[in-house]
Amino acid sequence: MFTFKQLTLPIIQAPMAGGVCTPELVAAVANAGGVGSFGFAYSAPKKIAEDLAAARALTTGPINANFFVFAPVALPDVGTQQKAISALGNLPIAEDAFTGDLTVPSEPFYPDLNEQIAPVWEHKPDMLTFHFGIPDAHIVDKAHALGIAVGMTATCVSDALAIQAAGADFIVAQGIEAGGHRGVFEVDAADEELNTLALTMQLAMHCSIPIVSAGGIMDGADIRAAINAGATAAQLGTAFLCCDESGASAAHKHYLINEDKRGSVITRAFSGRPARGIDNAYIKHMQGQAILPFPIQNTMTGPMRKWAADTNNGEYQSLWAGTQYHRSRAMPAAELMQTLSSEMA
Repeated sequence: MFTFKQLTLPIIQAPMAGGVCTPELVAAVANAGGVGSFGFAYSAPKKIAEDLAAARALTTGPINANFFVFAPVALPDVGTQQKAISALGNLPIAEDAFTGDLTVPSEPFYPDLNEQIAPVWEHKPDMLTFHFGIPDAHIVDKAHALGIAVGMTATCVSDALAIQAAGADFIVAQGIEAGGHRGVFEVDAADEELNTLALTMQLAMHCSIPIVSAGGIMDGADIRAAINAGATAAQLGTAFLCCDESGASAAHKHYLINEDKRGSVITRAFSGRPARGIDNAYIKHMQGQAILPFPIQNTMTGPMRKWAADTNNGEYQSLWAGTQYHRSRAMPAAELMQTLSSEMA
């Protein structure tokens, strides 16, 4: 089974959904001594199998497959649904972004995790990680039986202790600085909003399994700070978005490098769950508007996000990024890994 002692560099390239984590990016990081990750949140089993096979053909290094643990969801009342539809229909780009009538999707609202994970048992990546909660025990047990290490995201001590009790091999400590979706278990519960180093220190104090720091980590000095706080390794997402191999859209990369004054904000507007991204026109438009629960809202905004990517319009894309995105660097992944190694030293 994978252990962090196998790594040349204590770096995990964060799993990011939506095509950002290409097989080329994953393999480049793994070949450079870190862990390359796929974000398979909404992916179909066929695509998951294809991506895992493609990455394995490019590297013998460690690969991580990441999944969302979706919670049961119900549609709100009809009045709220209509308000949410109107909020999207009133967007200035609505006629271009949405073809036909805007309608609320029908069940099932999210993919079946057992079906999604079937290719993992065949392709056997080195790591299997989860976001938003703890998967069924049989999944953890099967992963261990196949020699696959299991990790889960925590944003507070209580969730971390539950993860440890569930038999996980490590915990990803996600600080408030992190880009993308918050890994909170209960979406409507109070969020402690701990920063990455504070959370890392708390988890290292209370947990006996390895801690991986995530959130706002952009260079070698940040990685060293995380390790000094008690982490075994650091997980970097935003730092890899502008790499040559990244599947991030052209607009996403442009905003990361050139729109540093916007800052990042946490919003539910795109998916229905809190997620941090670069502030843009859509986020501003949706303030105070009705938003459907996760992932129903994500399905509703899908056509708009695709249109925005196709037309290179960054104002209506989910430009997920951490608080330190202004420190992004555009270079091949292997060069970034070498740079991070030099900075750590």
